[in-house]
Amino acid sequence: MGIVCAKLNDMYPNTETLTPQQATAHLTPELWQIVTRDYLCKMICEFSHEMLLKPITISAHHAHNRYRLEVAGQNIVYYFEARLLALDHLLIDPSSIRKETNGIATEPDAISFLIEHKAVLGLEEGDIGTYIEEVISCMQGSAYKYQNNQVTSETLATADYQEVEHAMTAGHPCFIANSARIGFDASDYQNYAPEAAEPFGVVWLAGHKSRTAFTTMPGFSYEQVIRQELDQALQEQFDTVMESKGLDKTQYYWFPVHPWQWYHKLTHIFAADIATGLLVCLGASTDRYLPQQSVRTLFNVSHTGRYYVKSALSILNMGFMRGLSPYFMRTTPGINQWVYALVQQDAYLQEKQFTMLRECATIGYTHRAFETALQQDSPYKKMLATLWRESPIPLLQPGQQLVTMAALLHVDASGNALLKALITRSGLDTGTWLQHYFDCYLSPLIHCYYYHDMRFMPHGENLILVLEQGKPVKAIMKDIGEEVAIVSPDKPLPEDIERIRIQAPEEFRLLSIFTQIFDCFFRFLNEVLVAHLDYPEEQFWGLAADCIRAYQARYPELEEKFRKFDLFTAEIPKTCLNRLQIRNSKKMIDMAAPFRNQHFAGVLKNPLSTNKAAFA
Repeated sequence: MGIVCAKLNDMYPNTETLTPQQATAHLTPELWQIVTRDYLCKMICEFSHEMLLKPITISAHHAHNRYRLEVAGQNIVYYFEARLLALDHLLIDPSSIRKETNGIATEPDAISFLIEHKAVLGLEEGDIGTYIEEVISCMQGSAYKYQNNQVTSETLATADYQEVEHAMTAGHPCFIANSARIGFDASDYQNYAPEAAEPFGVVWLAGHKSRTAFTTMPGFSYEQVIRQELDQALQEQFDTVMESKGLDKTQYYWFPVHPWQWYHKLTHIFAADIATGLLVCLGASTDRYLPQQSVRTLFNVSHTGRYYVKSALSILNMGFMRGLSPYFMRTTPGINQWVYALVQQDAYLQEKQFTMLRECATIGYTHRAFETALQQDSPYKKMLATLWRESPIPLLQPGQQLVTMAALLHVDASGNALLKALITRSGLDTGTWLQHYFDCYLSPLIHCYYYHDMRFMPHGENLILVLEQGKPVKAIMKDIGEEVAIVSPDKPLPEDIERIRIQAPEEFRLLSIFTQIFDCFFRFLNEVLVAHLDYPEEQFWGLAADCIRAYQARYPELEEKFRKFDLFTAEIPKTCLNRLQIRNSKKMIDMAAPFRNQHFAGVLKNPLSTNKAAFA
């Protein structure tokens, strides 16, 4: 009863192997020097931010300081110039970095820098190889972006959603190893990485219902999903495949998977299920998809109103093997429906036009051998699952544009910031533009936290901004099922979505705002404003404070909560994300209990603390 996916390579022109020269065409001395200095800046900035490194100020020149960083016991010293911004953020001049070894000038190298500091960074023998591989992988990816992503910020300011998405260079900026994709070979990288921007098809499978769970939100059905996602001709073609094998299609669920996952994992790890007809390869899609910044999420460019497809992808990327849990898939639609209903019924969120992309339906296929053999959580249990998420395109009004919020940090190959181009296009001054941005992004998140005890992970890649002539008008939240959480132990929840409640000590609950919004995004947005628009950082944080004060004035009945969880507190616990990744590069945190593994070092001075709160 088994079936092979015959001639699938013919249906995927992108699976052709690159020549050896094509695989490395982007690795030139000139580009590598630029990338090396970029990563040295990033390493010095982030490791100093997390108090792993301690540069010493040796002189001050106007806004910039000159720093000295010694490598303990190795007669190696680094010098650099930087401006110290809020939240202990070093805005480093890449050209200023110098290295001396035994008093002699030597060429700085990013990987040598890691190795020289391996003791203070906590890189141990069993982990250092994997971490270095991840960093080198990120660096070669950066070189690829420099060579191939030549679209200017001015062009991107008026570009469509996918053109912006595939030009991005600044996702998850606080992580050194933020885009490694360990598991892709050179051809895979240039076929499936978002910066390659090569559309490809997905592989459709049929999973027997004895192994497969399909879950949907109320008002949706399996038949409805299939009708929307597959043209009638392709449905008939897949019917023929089932009939030719003597299989009853009513006993199966059809679902798409990433082609890499099919070729590199499923064909051998699920070989027994394929051989016995429990898992059937139906064939390739006619629709073409583009990978998003999250790599395993795919946008349908053939029919832009159809769903995103997010499927398990067993590559190592930024502290996790990017699988999908079949068990989590069973509760994901219910979680999305509950959050969506809350958002839709909340007058304040509707006033702010805040919305979300629902994960409407999911598939989870379980491998019996691994389920039996492995009692604990494992990537082997997360190799075959898919979810369908709404497209944002139907939400657009005439004259509106979509951009990933990561775009606000993007700097093009010529050194020009997209944020500056967007503000210029809007015709607004920087302060007014920021007020619109805070109103549609920060205000709803503050409301969700204080009014509903609910937090998201609203970093740059998880949020889409809707713009009108470059001006932010609303925010669209995505990636709900895996990352939404209720931080209150008392808030009533339906039993089937109880898993979104996290055990959060009171002193850490505000970190969902301080870490995810302030430290992981605003810190870098502030840098772009200072470096590219010469905008005073005091004014940036002052506008953020104004936004929060306006919300507090709107809801005086929450005064006790505002005092208890004070956004204007003088100090913020410093969450150290690179320390987490260095400690365990394959499972950085337990998503079910994220505070259990958190690593803290010192405190940050809260840049809002000088702005007196409404309830001081």
